[in-house]
Amino acid sequence: MKIFRSLVLIGLLAAGPALADKAGDLVFTERGPWQLTDAPLKWAISQTGPEVEGFKPLGQGTITMTQISDPSDGKPVLQLAEDTARIKRKIGPFPVTGGDPSVTFFLETVARDMAALTGGSPFYIRNRLKDALFRGGEVTQDGNLTVASFQPFKGDKNSQRMYGFETLVLRFALDDPKKPIRKMSAQTGPLAGDRPAYLSEMVLK
Repeated sequence: MKIFRSLVLIGLLAAGPALADKAGDLVFTERGPWQLTDAPLKWAISQTGPEVEGFKPLGQGTITMTQISDPSDGKPVLQLAEDTARIKRKIGPFPVTGGDPSVTFFLETVARDMAALTGGSPFYIRNRLKDALFRGGEVTQDGNLTVASFQPFKGDKNSQRMYGFETLVLRFALDDPKKPIRKMSAQTGPLAGDRPAYLSEMVLK
């Protein structure tokens, strides 16, 4: 099984919602223990942006979260499966209790893509995401959905070197904080050099 590891981001999630403000609480609330023996969870994913050296948008695809047995001890664990025209892979295992694997995947994807498009440090990017998600966000209503929004690089001292990612906005739409997040999106304005905006979305089916 292919192991998905990002020590910085896993540490971010493990820190728990005790450090978060209201917006962060909505994203990182405890949703476990997961019970996916009857049916998996599936998100439609969509990613657009500039095609440059080191980065090509994933386009359309799916992320599926299933419950499997850990081959090492037979205990239940979670696994993600990413399926797009460009990549097919298994990600995990994740514990059935604790953080939300779909949020982990989404944030790591954004950090990785931003690093590829800007040449910036992935460690710096992840730390800024952590600061924004735990200490500053906005909560609004969109019909029956509650939306937690974050601007992790607004006013950043290195914004002139972010090639447009200083405009990045993360949004998480929920109907019930204890249920899987309905939609996650990361979007910028137009990027430097007249490049198209970056957009990455996960929408629960």
